[in-house]
Amino acid sequence: MTALTLVSNRQLPLKPLVETALANEVRLLEVGIRRTERRLRAFEAAHRMTTKEFVRRFENDELNETLELAEWIGEYRLLQRLTEKTEALRSSYYCLFTMRKVRRRSLDSSTQRERR
Repeated sequence: MTALTLVSNRQLPLKPLVETALANEVRLLEVGIRRTERRLRAFEAAHRMTTKEFVRRFENDELNETLELAEWIGEYRLLQRLTEKTEALRSSYYCLFTMRKVRRRSLDSSTQRERR
């Protein structure tokens, strides 16, 4: 697991800024996912083949490579990357602030031990 600590010399609280930035990034990635899915559906309709079947045949060198097929595989790979980034940001968003609370609790408990 990766942890991130943000420190600011300003009085503005960082949590709302980070939450908003992450939410905006997820929203932009979701727009990209929807656009890419539309493009994949267009390829599927044009070639009467699912993307799953296309990828299998493409990776087994069963198709002649054309510019259009290169674009199709590119869209497929783009969808994978966009999905991975979206999932990473969503999980980071929920862990980022949860870890902060856990860390605080552990610091508080160690401080209490030192006081005893």
